[in-house]
Amino acid sequence: MKWKIDDVPIFAAVVEKNGITAAAEHLGMPKSTVSTAITRLETGLGLRLIDRNSRNLRVTSEGETFYRHAQRIVEQVTEANAMMAGHTAVPSGRLSVAVPPAFSQEIMARHLSGFRARWPEIELDLNITTHGLELIRDQVDVAVVVGPLEDSDYIARTLVSGRLLWVTSPAYLPRLDAEPQLENLSRHVQLCEKRYGLARVPVRIDGRAGHIDLLHGVSHVNDPLVVRRAVVAGAGVSVLPAHYCREQLRDGSLVEVFQPVEFDLAASKLTVIYPSRRLVSPRVRVFLEFLSEICAGV
Repeated sequence: MKWKIDDVPIFAAVVEKNGITAAAEHLGMPKSTVSTAITRLETGLGLRLIDRNSRNLRVTSEGETFYRHAQRIVEQVTEANAMMAGHTAVPSGRLSVAVPPAFSQEIMARHLSGFRARWPEIELDLNITTHGLELIRDQVDVAVVVGPLEDSDYIARTLVSGRLLWVTSPAYLPRLDAEPQLENLSRHVQLCEKRYGLARVPVRIDGRAGHIDLLHGVSHVNDPLVVRRAVVAGAGVSVLPAHYCREQLRDGSLVEVFQPVEFDLAASKLTVIYPSRRLVSPRVRVFLEFLSEICAGV
């Protein structure tokens, strides 16, 4: 390694304070020392991290990337010092999290005030998005993602794993055929979640393998709660993860149908992922515990 680790927190301070002079004052160092450290770091990396003149400072795209790594390095050094000193770091600071819309509304939202009350020093930045996997590569600390996870660069924990159910409304129920044949079922499907919108969705009927077309002649939505609301309002039959329709099945606004037709797919899965690091920050650790707690009864 051609660059010095001691220069990393100096670079981070320059970015955070938006200037060499401000960083020098914050660190209690001469301005020349800070400037030399930045130059030494850029030389060691072989990259321009900051464009600077007498009036302005601009972090380059390479500098922004290195700054994200610098934050992690400083954070881990701080945590290591605390651990070796026998102290427990108090969870604090900014925590950026990405969660899917349905998960945020159905499972997480009602518990957020409790998390805030328990960990008031954590500044939670919640991103409601279906692109958690993409965001975690650059921006967020933790993401909850839907479906199977193939990228092994991240640590992954399963939060929820459940069945997929065929459901309809009580008002639509009399229109269904008694026999659970695929051709009978498919003509009742008006819309489904986009990830199930395939031309050949593998299913089993009483243990026998088959396929159903959920691509052609079907509307597709990227939110299971929209699908649920539409079906409750009479939009035929659709498929929903069990954890997003339990309450509706209990109160009778949805009815499970075509039970012999089971999905031959992986279970409906919600997974929390975070970058693979040797040291997990206290705020990430307590948030992972929070997720496990709120998902335990789902």
